[in-house]
Amino acid sequence: MLRFPGHGRHQPDDIVIGPLDLPGHVDEALAVQAVAFGLGPDEVAVRRQIVLRHMTFPGARAFGATVKGRLVGFVYGMPNDRAHWWSTVVEPYLRARGHDDWLDDSFVITELHVHPRYQKHGIGRALITTITDGADQPRSILSAIDVDSPARHLYHSLGYQDLARQVNFPSAAKPYAVMGAPLPLLRADSR
Repeated sequence: MLRFPGHGRHQPDDIVIGPLDLPGHVDEALAVQAVAFGLGPDEVAVRRQIVLRHMTFPGARAFGATVKGRLVGFVYGMPNDRAHWWSTVVEPYLRARGHDDWLDDSFVITELHVHPRYQKHGIGRALITTITDGADQPRSILSAIDVDSPARHLYHSLGYQDLARQVNFPSAAKPYAVMGAPLPLLRADSR
């Protein structure tokens, strides 16, 4: 059961979604990401530095999902900037498909991960809708591994459409899809 603070009676095993001080909880968040995404210690060390740098960017924010005070999922993002590394990689793919305007005035979901034990409970949906509901931008973009997966199904159900497929990031073993959606995201009851 998914409960938000102030909505109904609080139970000890409730999943609570709220703002996350990501720099202060970076190791907990990366432990979730390591299990959910299959990262080794070297990749976690690199991503730690990236997360800490990202959280210094203007407008960057994060939300977490906790159970009994333990972090079981997180999302973070920021207003997109064409000067950021991610944008410079995806821009040629988007331009080739006539979608490079999506890099302007968009909120980018940088990471979204839920511990496998807590997946399929609506946590990922709650995290991404919560963070995008607070965005000042009219749309959101993200990248996901370009395979038929629960993550891509979730994004499609929220209104994200493929803007570019088979996007190759340096050092990534698999190609990605870049996806975009107008904000606010679709809700389950609006389909």
